[in-house]
Amino acid sequence: MTAQPVDDVHPYPVAGRKHDPAKRRAAAKVASNTRWAHEPDRRAATQAARDGLQRRFEDEVDPDRVLDPAERARRAESAKRAHFTRLAQKSAEARKNRSA
Repeated sequence: MTAQPVDDVHPYPVAGRKHDPAKRRAAAKVASNTRWAHEPDRRAATQAARDGLQRRFEDEVDPDRVLDPAERARRAESAKRAHFTRLAQKSAEARKNRSA
């Protein structure tokens, strides 16, 4: 196998080489679809991520774990809603700025 010239376009970043965002996106879509095509239980595969996100918001509202678990869960849910509302606002602002 011979080394490719540094100015080749690659689907993902390689130090010192140019990359094409569209090819990178396409490669990521192929990888993602391949991964999920072979996953028998999507919910189980993503459970650790959901648990980690829940823990993040619980840590935010009750880092010392002094609240009753039900109260901690209620507050964590509010913190999560606030977080995703902020993300939605930033996304809307970015879309607005792109179209201007």
